[in-house]
Amino acid sequence: MNVTFFNDQIHTVVTHNPFIVERWISDIENSHHRRLHRLIVGLDVEWRPNRIRNSIENPAATLQLCVGHRCLIFQLLHASHFPQLLKDFLGNPNYTFVGVKIDGDVKKLMKDHGLEVAKAVDLGSLAEENGRMELRYAGLKIFAREVLGKEVEKRTPVRWSEWDNVCLTPAQNY
Repeated sequence: MNVTFFNDQIHTVVTHNPFIVERWISDIENSHHRRLHRLIVGLDVEWRPNRIRNSIENPAATLQLCVGHRCLIFQLLHASHFPQLLKDFLGNPNYTFVGVKIDGDVKKLMKDHGLEVAKAVDLGSLAEENGRMELRYAGLKIFAREVLGKEVEKRTPVRWSEWDNVCLTPAQNY
C-alpha cells in the first residue's frame, strides 16, 4: 500500500508473514547495496497499552522499519517465526537504527521476543550532541516540526489502540 506523507509516497508493507519480511529486507539490501556500510533505518515498536494500573505490560505487537520511502510493519504477535534474515538485519553493526526514545523500544524487542538491535541511536540524544538541547526529550511531533517543517500528529486513539489485532486500522498503518 502507498501512504501519502505530505508530497511523498511511502510504500508500506503490513504483514505477519516471515517470507514477506525476508523479501522486504532483501529488496532493501539490494537497492541500497552501495551504502550498506552506513544504512540508516527508522525503527519503532508498538504494543497494546495497559489500561489497568500496575498490570503486566503487553508484549511488543508490531515492529516498524523504514528505509527511505519504503516501510515495513511486521506484526510480531501473529508471525509463525522470526526469520534469521530479520535477526541478522537488526543485529548488523553497520546499520544504524534511529528513532525517538528508541532505547525503550530496543529493550522491549529483546525482552519480549529476543530480537537484538546492534546499533541504535536516539534522535533526542543526537540532537543534543549537535547543539539542539531543546530537542533532547522531544517527541516525534516536535521533531517533525523542527527538523522537517511538517505538522504531524499521532492522535491518542491511535497511540492507545489495539496494536495486537491481526487487521490494523488505516490510521495505524500511517
